[in-house]
Amino acid sequence: MSRSRTESLIAAALLLLALVPVVAGTIRLIDLGAGMPTPGTERFHASPGPVVIHVVASIWFALAGAFQFSSRLRRTRWHRWAGRSIVPMGLAAALSGLWMTLTYPWANADGEAVYVARLIFGTGMPLSLVLGVTTILNRNISAHRAWMLRAYAIGMGAGTQVLTHLPWFLLMGQPTEGPRAVLMIGAWAINLAVAEALIAKDRRRATPARRKLLTIP
Repeated sequence: MSRSRTESLIAAALLLLALVPVVAGTIRLIDLGAGMPTPGTERFHASPGPVVIHVVASIWFALAGAFQFSSRLRRTRWHRWAGRSIVPMGLAAALSGLWMTLTYPWANADGEAVYVARLIFGTGMPLSLVLGVTTILNRNISAHRAWMLRAYAIGMGAGTQVLTHLPWFLLMGQPTEGPRAVLMIGAWAINLAVAEALIAKDRRRATPARRKLLTIP
Protein backbone atom coordinates (compact mmCIF):
# COMPACT_ATOMS: atom_id res chain seq x y z
CA MET A 1 0.00 0.00 0.00
CA SER A 2 1.37 3.43 -0.93
CA ARG A 3 2.24 5.98 1.71
CA SER A 4 -0.41 8.42 0.49
CA ARG A 5 -3.03 5.67 0.63
CA THR A 6 -1.99 4.77 4.18
CA GLU A 7 -2.13 8.40 5.28
CA SER A 8 -5.59 8.79 3.75
CA LEU A 9 -6.84 5.76 5.68
CA ILE A 10 -5.30 7.10 8.92
CA ALA A 11 -6.96 10.49 8.40
CA ALA A 12 -10.32 8.83 7.67
CA ALA A 13 -10.05 6.66 10.79
CA LEU A 14 -9.17 9.69 12.91
CA LEU A 15 -12.12 11.63 11.53
CA LEU A 16 -14.42 8.77 12.49
CA LEU A 17 -12.87 8.71 15.96
CA ALA A 18 -13.27 12.49 16.16
CA LEU A 19 -17.02 12.07 15.71
CA VAL A 20 -17.15 10.87 19.32
CA PRO A 21 -16.10 14.19 20.91
CA VAL A 22 -18.02 16.10 18.22
CA VAL A 23 -21.32 14.32 18.91
CA ALA A 24 -20.82 14.09 22.68
CA GLY A 25 -19.74 17.73 22.87
CA THR A 26 -22.68 18.93 20.80
CA ILE A 27 -25.09 17.01 23.03
CA ARG A 28 -23.45 18.56 26.09
CA LEU A 29 -23.83 22.10 24.68
CA ILE A 30 -27.48 21.45 23.84
CA ASP A 31 -28.01 20.18 27.38
CA LEU A 32 -26.41 23.31 28.85
CA GLY A 33 -28.42 25.54 26.53
CA ALA A 34 -31.68 23.89 27.56
CA GLY A 35 -30.97 24.72 31.19
CA MET A 36 -32.55 21.52 32.48
CA PRO A 37 -29.85 19.49 34.23
CA THR A 38 -30.11 15.76 34.76
CA PRO A 39 -28.50 13.92 37.69
CA GLY A 40 -25.55 13.14 35.41
CA THR A 41 -25.04 16.71 34.17
CA GLU A 42 -26.06 18.75 37.19
CA ARG A 43 -22.42 19.40 38.15
CA PHE A 44 -21.82 21.27 34.86
CA HIS A 45 -24.75 23.69 35.00
CA ALA A 46 -23.53 25.66 38.01
CA SER A 47 -20.41 26.72 36.10
CA PRO A 48 -20.75 25.96 32.35
CA GLY A 49 -17.83 28.11 31.15
CA PRO A 50 -15.09 25.44 31.27
CA VAL A 51 -17.38 22.93 29.53
CA VAL A 52 -18.15 25.28 26.65
CA ILE A 53 -14.47 26.13 26.16
CA HIS A 54 -13.50 22.47 26.36
CA VAL A 55 -16.11 21.28 23.88
CA VAL A 56 -15.50 23.97 21.24
CA ALA A 57 -11.71 23.69 21.46
CA SER A 58 -11.74 19.88 21.47
CA ILE A 59 -13.94 19.67 18.37
CA TRP A 60 -11.63 21.92 16.35
CA PHE A 61 -8.50 20.17 17.68
CA ALA A 62 -9.87 16.72 16.81
CA LEU A 63 -11.11 17.56 13.31
CA ALA A 64 -8.30 19.83 12.13
CA GLY A 65 -5.65 17.63 13.70
CA ALA A 66 -6.75 14.61 11.66
CA PHE A 67 -5.80 16.35 8.41
CA GLN A 68 -2.29 17.09 9.69
CA PHE A 69 -1.39 13.46 9.02
CA SER A 70 -1.45 14.05 5.26
CA SER A 71 2.05 14.63 3.85
CA ARG A 72 0.47 16.33 0.84
CA LEU A 73 -1.26 18.89 3.06
CA ARG A 74 1.90 19.34 5.11
CA ARG A 75 3.53 20.77 1.98
CA THR A 76 0.86 23.46 1.63
CA ARG A 77 -0.09 26.59 3.54
CA TRP A 78 -2.92 24.61 5.15
CA HIS A 79 -0.51 22.85 7.50
CA ARG A 80 0.96 26.08 8.84
CA TRP A 81 -2.41 27.86 9.06
CA ALA A 82 -4.11 24.92 10.73
CA GLY A 83 -1.17 24.43 13.09
CA ARG A 84 -1.45 28.01 14.29
CA SER A 85 -5.04 27.36 15.27
CA ILE A 86 -4.61 23.78 16.48
CA VAL A 87 -2.03 24.71 19.12
CA PRO A 88 -4.12 27.37 20.91
CA MET A 89 -7.24 25.23 20.57
CA GLY A 90 -5.35 22.25 21.99
CA LEU A 91 -4.09 24.34 24.88
CA ALA A 92 -7.62 25.61 25.54
CA ALA A 93 -8.98 22.05 25.48
CA ALA A 94 -6.28 20.74 27.82
CA LEU A 95 -6.34 23.62 30.31
CA SER A 96 -10.14 23.73 30.46
CA GLY A 97 -10.06 19.96 31.03
CA LEU A 98 -7.70 20.47 33.97
CA TRP A 99 -9.98 23.24 35.22
CA MET A 100 -12.94 20.87 35.13
CA THR A 101 -10.97 18.10 36.85
CA LEU A 102 -9.90 20.39 39.69
CA THR A 103 -13.23 22.15 40.27
CA TYR A 104 -16.14 19.85 39.34
CA PRO A 105 -17.43 17.05 41.58
CA TRP A 106 -16.40 13.59 40.41
CA ALA A 107 -18.66 11.67 38.07
CA ASN A 108 -20.15 8.34 39.10
CA ALA A 109 -17.52 5.57 39.35
CA ASP A 110 -14.67 8.08 39.12
CA GLY A 111 -12.05 7.59 41.79
CA GLU A 112 -8.57 8.68 42.75
CA ALA A 113 -6.93 6.76 39.89
CA VAL A 114 -9.05 8.48 37.23
CA TYR A 115 -8.55 11.85 38.94
CA VAL A 116 -4.75 11.46 38.99
CA ALA A 117 -4.72 10.16 35.41
CA ARG A 118 -6.68 13.19 34.21
CA LEU A 119 -4.18 15.47 35.92
CA ILE A 120 -1.20 13.62 34.40
CA PHE A 121 -2.51 13.41 30.84
CA GLY A 122 -4.10 16.85 31.11
CA THR A 123 -0.67 18.24 31.94
CA GLY A 124 1.12 16.11 29.36
CA MET A 125 -0.98 17.44 26.49
CA PRO A 126 -0.16 21.17 26.85
CA LEU A 127 3.45 20.29 27.63
CA SER A 128 3.63 18.32 24.37
CA LEU A 129 2.06 21.22 22.46
CA VAL A 130 4.56 23.70 23.89
CA LEU A 131 7.45 21.38 22.99
CA GLY A 132 5.94 20.99 19.52
CA VAL A 133 6.08 24.75 19.05
CA THR A 134 9.59 25.20 20.44
CA THR A 135 11.02 22.40 18.31
CA ILE A 136 9.58 23.77 15.06
CA LEU A 137 10.94 27.22 15.96
CA ASN A 138 14.33 25.50 16.18
CA ARG A 139 13.60 23.87 12.79
CA ASN A 140 13.67 20.37 14.29
CA ILE A 141 10.87 18.96 12.15
CA SER A 142 11.07 15.36 13.35
CA ALA A 143 10.88 16.37 17.02
CA HIS A 144 8.04 18.77 16.20
CA ARG A 145 6.05 15.99 14.54
CA ALA A 146 6.73 13.63 17.45
CA TRP A 147 5.50 16.04 20.12
CA MET A 148 2.43 17.05 18.12
CA LEU A 149 1.59 13.38 17.62
CA ARG A 150 1.80 12.81 21.36
CA ALA A 151 -0.42 15.82 22.05
CA TYR A 152 -2.99 14.62 19.53
CA ALA A 153 -2.91 11.10 20.96
CA ILE A 154 -3.71 12.42 24.43
CA GLY A 155 -6.37 14.77 23.11
CA MET A 156 -8.14 11.95 21.29
CA GLY A 157 -8.34 9.89 24.46
CA ALA A 158 -12.06 10.63 24.79
CA GLY A 159 -12.77 8.97 21.46
CA THR A 160 -10.81 5.84 22.30
CA GLN A 161 -12.37 5.69 25.76
CA VAL A 162 -15.74 5.11 24.12
CA LEU A 163 -14.25 2.12 22.30
CA THR A 164 -12.70 0.70 25.47
CA HIS A 165 -15.89 1.21 27.48
CA LEU A 166 -18.32 -0.13 24.88
CA PRO A 167 -17.55 -3.88 25.28
CA TRP A 168 -17.74 -3.54 29.06
CA PHE A 169 -21.08 -1.75 28.88
CA LEU A 170 -22.49 -4.40 26.56
CA LEU A 171 -21.23 -7.36 28.57
CA MET A 172 -21.09 -6.14 32.17
CA GLY A 173 -23.11 -2.93 32.39
CA GLN A 174 -21.93 0.22 34.17
CA PRO A 175 -18.29 -0.19 35.28
CA THR A 176 -17.36 0.34 38.90
CA GLU A 177 -14.41 2.44 40.05
CA GLY A 178 -11.64 -0.10 39.36
CA PRO A 179 -12.67 -1.20 35.86
CA ARG A 180 -13.46 2.40 34.88
CA ALA A 181 -9.93 3.46 35.80
CA VAL A 182 -8.46 0.65 33.69
CA LEU A 183 -10.69 1.49 30.72
CA MET A 184 -9.96 5.22 30.93
CA ILE A 185 -6.20 4.92 31.37
CA GLY A 186 -6.04 2.07 28.85
CA ALA A 187 -7.48 4.33 26.14
CA TRP A 188 -4.77 6.94 26.65
CA ALA A 189 -2.15 4.19 26.73
CA ILE A 190 -3.40 2.75 23.42
CA ASN A 191 -3.29 6.16 21.74
CA LEU A 192 0.22 6.91 22.99
CA ALA A 193 1.43 3.45 21.94
CA VAL A 194 0.16 4.08 18.41
CA ALA A 195 1.77 7.53 18.41
CA GLU A 196 5.13 6.13 19.54
CA ALA A 197 4.92 3.44 16.85
CA LEU A 198 4.40 6.13 14.19
CA ILE A 199 7.26 8.18 15.63
CA ALA A 200 9.57 5.16 15.55
CA LYS A 201 8.52 4.44 11.97
CA ASP A 202 9.37 8.00 10.94
CA ARG A 203 12.78 7.68 12.57
CA ARG A 204 13.51 4.41 10.75
CA ARG A 205 12.46 5.99 7.46
CA ALA A 206 14.66 9.03 8.07
CA THR A 207 17.81 7.08 9.05
CA PRO A 208 18.68 5.75 5.55
CA ALA A 209 18.18 9.24 4.11
CA ARG A 210 20.61 10.71 6.65
CA ARG A 211 23.17 7.99 5.90
CA LYS A 212 22.85 8.69 2.19
CA LEU A 213 23.51 12.38 2.75
CA LEU A 214 26.57 11.61 4.85
CA THR A 215 28.04 9.38 2.10
CA ILE A 216 27.65 11.96 -0.67
CA PRO A 217 31.16 13.25 -1.49
